[in-house]
Amino acid sequence: MPENAKAREEVRSGTLRRIQLFVAGAGMLLLCIASLCAQESAMAEGDPNSLILSVLSAMPRGGGYSASSAATRDLQSAVQVSEGKLSVKPTVARPTYCSGATYLVFVQAIQRLLPGSAVGEPLADALAIRGQPDGVGVWGRWNANGPGTACLFQELKLGRNFTSFDEAKPGDFMKIFWTGAVGAREHGHSVVYMGRESLNGVEMIRFWSSNKPGGYGTKEVPRSRISNAIFSRLEVPSNIQRSLTLPHKNPYLASLIGTDSSIGEALDQSGIGSQ
Repeated sequence: MPENAKAREEVRSGTLRRIQLFVAGAGMLLLCIASLCAQESAMAEGDPNSLILSVLSAMPRGGGYSASSAATRDLQSAVQVSEGKLSVKPTVARPTYCSGATYLVFVQAIQRLLPGSAVGEPLADALAIRGQPDGVGVWGRWNANGPGTACLFQELKLGRNFTSFDEAKPGDFMKIFWTGAVGAREHGHSVVYMGRESLNGVEMIRFWSSNKPGGYGTKEVPRSRISNAIFSRLEVPSNIQRSLTLPHKNPYLASLIGTDSSIGEALDQSGIGSQ
């Protein structure tokens, strides 16, 4: 091949390779952009309730129920700060109790709904379990007697609290009061609402939690067994950032470990009484 023709061929080949590399790179960039747009679209259109249900599908099963101090220590190991980020390991908390189970779901939902960088320090510190007493911090509110979750949602404006079973959707957090007592003498259960159905003419309520005696899993009870219920729907997960300026203690929730309240007062404290 003549020298000039050979040079021209090398130029053409080099140009073609550069064009091919450019097209391939542009294609990869477009794929990345499309993927990110799809993720953002899914997030924008996404329903936190659906995400909460997907978290449940990955939670452990069984493991037993225990409200012992050892179970609380295991919860601390399950929700802690590791290398500046919130580390959540549900399998570490076995056995555990109801509020611990639902809190594990809540913090995992927050992690998945917010950008990864958002749940680093200091927010991770605010969400970690460190044995906070009832009414103190995020965990102390969630774990308190009475409307702990609902009060947290009200204070941080995370979403709406309500009492109507007709408005409830699977994936709502739910505090069950088995009797009319609220506070020191209450018998309650922190759960994730899963729906209701009629079984042989009996209205049944289905929920997920750490239930006696088996532990993590779903359970159904007749609607008639539930004296009162407060639902909390996660709607504005980004407001979890307000945890950084949350007052150290909620005096109402802190008092419920040793004093009695009423369902009316619980609803008022949850922002439902004024609705």
